[in-house]
Amino acid sequence: MLGMIKNSLFGSVETWPWQVLSKGDKVGPQGCRGPEGLLPPTPTLVGAAAGAEGQEEVAYEERACEGGKFATVEVTDKPVDEALREAMPKVAKYAGGTNDKGIGMGMTVPISFAVFPNEDGSLQKKLKVWFRIPNQFQSDPPAPSDKSVKIEEREGITVYSMQFGGYAKEADYVAQATRLRAALEGTATYRGDIYFCTGYDPPMKPYGRRNEIWLLKT
Repeated sequence: MLGMIKNSLFGSVETWPWQVLSKGDKVGPQGCRGPEGLLPPTPTLVGAAAGAEGQEEVAYEERACEGGKFATVEVTDKPVDEALREAMPKVAKYAGGTNDKGIGMGMTVPISFAVFPNEDGSLQKKLKVWFRIPNQFQSDPPAPSDKSVKIEEREGITVYSMQFGGYAKEADYVAQATRLRAALEGTATYRGDIYFCTGYDPPMKPYGRRNEIWLLKT
């Protein structure tokens, strides 16, 4: 998905600014296990592992992510994996210098994209990629040369985030979103009509890959 994130063409890579509000992990139905032992359920997530007695452990974070100006690309009428193959190169080229100033801005990670679930959890055939413009260019971002790339300003968001590894595809995002919802059941409220999928790594990185699901807190 993120084949050009660390290509030297783009120079530096910075991290999307956010603040971790809380974190924890949930083991089965018993509640959350924090640094002091078992605690009442709390809304937070970061990955998953085997829990006590074979139960699944789900770790999560609640984050406040900064807003700002974003380069966006929207694709409709295509499955998510196909839509990503169309949208991601456009965003990467914009960041790499396909803009009115010919400036390679560097990259901000993670790159996120919004997906829109159906009632059964499957994803609609549309998505929207959001690339946060690096801080140096936030006040006056270059205009995209590709008219399908838009510059939009977005307020900050608070999300419940869960991390997972591997080469993520549509089926993985759907499965991980289901796990995150189950972990948050009864402890948090979030939007059901949209969520974000994020990635940090280029495809040539075979191990230690980082992907996340972000549910939007309401």
